[in-house]
Amino acid sequence: MRAVDISTVHMTTAPGNAATAANTRFRLTRRGRIVLTTIAATPLVVAAIMLALNGGIAEATTPGAASSAVLHAELVSFRYVTVAPGQTLWNLAESIAPSADPRDVIVDIIDLNQLQGDSVQPGQRLTLPAGY
Repeated sequence: MRAVDISTVHMTTAPGNAATAANTRFRLTRRGRIVLTTIAATPLVVAAIMLALNGGIAEATTPGAASSAVLHAELVSFRYVTVAPGQTLWNLAESIAPSADPRDVIVDIIDLNQLQGDSVQPGQRLTLPAGY
């Protein structure tokens, strides 16, 4: 038996049995590129929408103000009072802070309770800062 060098042997096929080489090249069609781009872009679009929606509630503060605002919110406590019949904000301001200017106290009460004006109704519950 003879030794055959495999590197020099070429295989030939019969004319009717042409060997087809497997095409391993990856081709993307136009439709495939659109699908792949859509899949890749979806998380970016979702993130952009979330940032846009969340940006509406952001509050601009200085870095030091944020920590002092949190500290201030923890130190402030409130009292609540229910408006009696015939009672006005002026009467209420004089009763809770007799030494302070009633106009300043009224402004603070209006701001704290987000009132539209200076009139109150009997039975209305108001929040008062504990500092008064």
